[in-house]
Parts: sequence; C-alpha cells; structure tokens
Amino acid sequence: MLLNTLSRYLTAQLDPFQSQFLRYLFGFLVMLPLVARTGLAPWRPQHIGGQFVRGIVHTIGLGLWFVALPHISLADMTAIGFTTPIFIMLGAWLFLREPMRWERWLAALLGFGGVVIVVGPGLTGSGGYWSLVMLASSPVFAASFLIVKALTRYEKAGVIVLWQAITVTLLSLPLALLNWQAPTLAQWLGYLMCGLLGSGAHYCLTRSYAVVDISATQSLKFLDLVWAMLLGWLVFGDHPSESTLIGGLLISATTLWIARRESRRKG
Repeated sequence: MLLNTLSRYLTAQLDPFQSQFLRYLFGFLVMLPLVARTGLAPWRPQHIGGQFVRGIVHTIGLGLWFVALPHISLADMTAIGFTTPIFIMLGAWLFLREPMRWERWLAALLGFGGVVIVVGPGLTGSGGYWSLVMLASSPVFAASFLIVKALTRYEKAGVIVLWQAITVTLLSLPLALLNWQAPTLAQWLGYLMCGLLGSGAHYCLTRSYAVVDISATQSLKFLDLVWAMLLGWLVFGDHPSESTLIGGLLISATTLWIARRESRRKG
C-alpha cells in the first residue's frame, strides 16, 4: 500500500505514462546488483515468449491504472482493485483447473459486495469515468497474474520479476517520451523507492503463486483497504465516505473469515 501511495503522489506531478516507465525502470535497476553478482545465466528465461506475452498484458493493465490513478481516492482505487482477485479466482478455476471451494466463492461474492458498496456511489459522480477506467484494469491484471502462475511451473520467481521489469520498461518507453519532463531530485528518489518496493513485492507475490493455489492468496488482499483509507487521509487528505467505511468493514470481516477457514483446512 505504501507503493501505491507513493505512485499516486508522483503520478499527480508527472505524465502517467512517464510515471509508469520510471516505476519499472527503477524496478529493473535495483535488480542489477543481483544480476551482476550471479552472472547472466541464472536470469535467462526458459521461455522468453511467455515473458513478453506477460509483459504486454501487464503493460496494458498498468496503462489503464496509471491514467486513472491521480483522479480517484486511494481508498476507492484500492477497493476497485479488489475486483482483480475475483477475476483471478474465476480464471484459475476455468484455465488452471484449481479447486474453487464454496468458502472461496462466498469470500469472493462478499468481497465484491463490499467493493460495490464502496464504489457504487462514486460511479454517478464526476469521478465515475475514472473509476470505470480503473475497473477496466482489473481483468487485465488478473490475466497477467494467471500468466505468472503458469510461468512459475518452470521459471524462478526472480527471473519472472526481472523480465517483468524489462518488458514493461521497454513497452512503456514510447508513450513516456510523448510528454516527457525532467524529474526533480526528489522525484528520482521517489521512483527509486518505488522500484525497491515494487520489485520486492512482486518477488514475494510470485513466490506465493509457486507454492499455493493462486485463489488462496487473493482474499488476504482485501485488508489493503484499511491501509488505503489511513494513508489516503494522512497523505492526501482524503476523507473516507460512509459507504467506504461500511464496505471496508464487510471486506475486512470477509478477509478474517476466509483466512481462518483456510488455516483450519491446512491445519
């Protein structure tokens, strides 16, 4: 959530596509010391075509996400993003043949209900267009993460994260150059922090996809809304609406319930 907060702050100052490019450029640069220490061989993908397909899909999702990011609150952005796990659970069931137990279906439906409560009132206001743009990124991100799950069957997590940074950086560059402006020192440092946070987070996420069902990892993401409301208030002065608070409580309760069910099943 700290990464999203910093990204929103920086994207409000620079063109969204430039912000997207710099975020992933630094995500690549922070991994270079690891590549230099081990040499290039361990970082060569077994299926480079799969890496570029994933990069293309992820870049499209990022384009939608970064364009909408400065125009909606952090809490609403996070709540809309919670539709991605629903698309992931459905996609994993349809394409990866992962089991979809009734608890996960119920958690997805309750989580989606919380999202509707949060986002619904805003869809009729001035921010409705940007909310829909943000919403359009969710199924694209879901497709990207499902590709990651497939790649983890024969690629290491570090390789996937490195090549995500490479492909997104290359694909984002043309649009970034259209409205390029020189970043300040503070902005350069901000994107460096984004690179560190983003690459670390993507590595942990990719590792989780390699060891558990992708559906089982998604319900815990709903807890992000609590942090989004807090950081949005502290950094941007966003005041959560009543619908955001009600929806957030529903989402949080769902998160705690499904996490408890999953732990009991594994225990």
